[in-house]
Amino acid sequence: MAAAHAAVTAEPIDAARLLGSVVSDDDGAALLFWGVVRNHNEGRPVSHLEYHAYAEMAERMMLRIGDEAIARFGVGDVRVVHRVGRLAIGEASVAIAVASPHRGEAYEASRYVIEELKKRVPVWKREGYVDGESEWVPGFTLAAETPETAGRPL
Repeated sequence: MAAAHAAVTAEPIDAARLLGSVVSDDDGAALLFWGVVRNHNEGRPVSHLEYHAYAEMAERMMLRIGDEAIARFGVGDVRVVHRVGRLAIGEASVAIAVASPHRGEAYEASRYVIEELKKRVPVWKREGYVDGESEWVPGFTLAAETPETAGRPL
């Protein structure tokens, strides 16, 4: 039975372990999305990133997104890990592993998970620049509760 797994961690992400954890005998494809800290953004040289998260809520939302990907694309296991803390250039900030009988569905599911993660998961980042300045990068914004969504579980 396919399952989603999620974690927020301050520890480096182990790519081989993560990818190996999703593969089963039913799968013909396994993909790893590896999001890394780059040395620039919008024309400014970046020295590092700092990630902050509401970990419990982030893990619940990543699980929900993983479950949605499984249901929507018919893939096997989906695992999502997001780092928090100060990360250097080249370090992985997020990793998504997806296994599937076929590659097309694995690619679609992986893309879906990262796009939804960026929109819906309470993770914030602050960029540190080479000139010593830093600023919060626009991203997740906690949606206001409406009468239609009040009381619904994440």
